[in-house]
Amino acid sequence: MGEVLIKVDHVSKKFAKGLKKSLLYGLSDVFSGIIRRKQDKSLRKDEFWAVSNISFEVRRGECLGLIGHNGAGKSTLLKILNGLIAPDEGSVTMYGKVGALIELGAGFNPILTGRENIYNNAAIIGFSKQEIKDKFDAIVAFAEIEEFIDMPVQNYSSGMKVRLGFAIAAQMEPDVLIIDEVLAVGDLGFILKCFKRIDTILPNTAIVFVSHAMPMVSRICNQIVLMDKGESEFQGKEVGKGIDFYYSRFLDNESNIAFDDGTFEMLEAKGLNINNNEKGIAQIKWGEPLKLYFKIRQNREIEMPIFIIVIYDKEQREVAYIDHSNQNELFFKDGLIEFEMLLEKIQLSKGFYTLDISINKKQTREPYLRIKKVLIIQVLHESEIFPSFLLDCSFKNSYNN
Repeated sequence: MGEVLIKVDHVSKKFAKGLKKSLLYGLSDVFSGIIRRKQDKSLRKDEFWAVSNISFEVRRGECLGLIGHNGAGKSTLLKILNGLIAPDEGSVTMYGKVGALIELGAGFNPILTGRENIYNNAAIIGFSKQEIKDKFDAIVAFAEIEEFIDMPVQNYSSGMKVRLGFAIAAQMEPDVLIIDEVLAVGDLGFILKCFKRIDTILPNTAIVFVSHAMPMVSRICNQIVLMDKGESEFQGKEVGKGIDFYYSRFLDNESNIAFDDGTFEMLEAKGLNINNNEKGIAQIKWGEPLKLYFKIRQNREIEMPIFIIVIYDKEQREVAYIDHSNQNELFFKDGLIEFEMLLEKIQLSKGFYTLDISINKKQTREPYLRIKKVLIIQVLHESEIFPSFLLDCSFKNSYNN
């Protein structure tokens, strides 16, 4: 196990909500520091804790995923880690050289060229001029800005700034690397290149990674902190459990009608062979059959419609499509239809999924009724990874005699 490179010990930071109060309290705190008067740590009027009592350690070879919704306190904590602001309580100890990519263009002098900013930024991290010179070509090549290296950074696009910032931070191989959501600005090719580089340097580096993209967090992080209102809601090495907790905070059981012409009415939709948790979310283990039940009222006689179910993952990407149009077993009786849908083996990866149902005209596929989030299901699996699917397959030898 590597040595501890990041130690955060009961860190808290408070801010005032208004500019006047912020200036007043700031001057008061500066004056208290000058005369060495003990400061009152309690909240004053219009103050709030942006970060409250956060503690964790990150060792060499570890990557901590810092997650939470906007306003949870992640960016404030990153600024404390990077030394941009001081905590009001607690302490942060960083060992070795620290590279950070926490805001778009942060650390760059806009009137200097890309070449000059490389030397400036790497020197701030703690590298010598010769070390920077040895890595210079690799930084420029990684950032893909060879043609623009002698152009002022103020003329760079946001993507170019991100590429240059990450290239400096990662190619210099610091002991500690702090990465905020700014990677989202990059295109797919650059993001893939970034993660390949992270894989390379991780064994010798301690990384703090902030992202709203949970598949990315799942891929590279081996511990996690979920923040909410400045506090740690969940933390530990069970990354998958932390991600589940994160997604569950955005779920509700309220279905909503996206389109309704009055022809049909959804009376009931439920899982028959699955249990609900305390939030009413249906849970099923990976590989088990999934049986769903629907009861629908028909308000006027029409030709038999088709039923379509679309399954979305936690990122609201469409991952499965179920269409009954090739089956003729369904029929209405006394203005009602009740039917069951059976998936013999659920092979979606662990996580949360929402089901939409649409009742459409058979010929034109125009909708009569479309309901979003008619059901929410959670697939359970012991794996800590979150790919799109976990497929069940068999293996056998095929030696030629």
